[in-house]
Amino acid sequence: MLVETLLVGPLQVNCYLVACPRTKHALVIDPGDEGDHILERINKLELQVKMVINTHGHFDHVGANHQVLAATGVELCMHQAAKQAQGYGLPAVQSPDPKRFLQNGDLIEVGDLSFEVIHTPGHSPGGICLYGEGHLFSGDTLFAGSIGRTDLPGGDMKQLLGHIRSQLMVLPDATVVHPGHGPESTIGREKTVNPFLNGDY
Repeated sequence: MLVETLLVGPLQVNCYLVACPRTKHALVIDPGDEGDHILERINKLELQVKMVINTHGHFDHVGANHQVLAATGVELCMHQAAKQAQGYGLPAVQSPDPKRFLQNGDLIEVGDLSFEVIHTPGHSPGGICLYGEGHLFSGDTLFAGSIGRTDLPGGDMKQLLGHIRSQLMVLPDATVVHPGHGPESTIGREKTVNPFLNGDY
C-alpha cells in the first residue's frame, strides 16, 4: 500500500494519499489546504483518485475539497453529522456538499485495498477513522501521545475516550496510526505511552 503524507495549511494538517500499488487507484483523505500541491503529487505519482474523504468537517481538513474535487471529478464522502467549522481567525473555504454519507461499519474499497469506517465522535460529532490493511487513519480522534481537543462545539471528552478505548485500542498493537496532525504512531505504543489512556492496557 502506498501512503503519501502531505503537510498542508497553517495548522499543518496531514493530508493522505492512499493508493493500491497494482491499480494506482487512490483515496485523498483530508485535503485541508494547498490544493495545487496535493494535485501535483497525485499527478507525479500517476494516481487515479476514486474518492475524497473527510475524517470530519473542521475547516483545516476541508479547505482544498473544492479544488481537488473539481480536478478529479470524484465524490466527496464524510459522516452525516460532520459539520463545517470556521474560526481561529483564519480564512476558511466553504466545502462542497458531500455526495455520499459514511456510516459506522461501511467498507471503502479502492483497488485491492479495503477500509472500514469507524465512527468516533467526541472531537467532532461526525468524526470518523478508516481502518484497513494494518493502518488506521485517525483524523483528530487519536494522535501520537494525545487525543483530539474537545472544547470546540460538539466536543465531548467522555464520548471521545469511550470510542478510543472501545473501538481503537482493540485493534492489533502493530496497527500504524496516521493522525490528522503530527507524527505517526502505533496502537501498541499509544496503549503504553498515551497519558489520556492512563496505561489501562
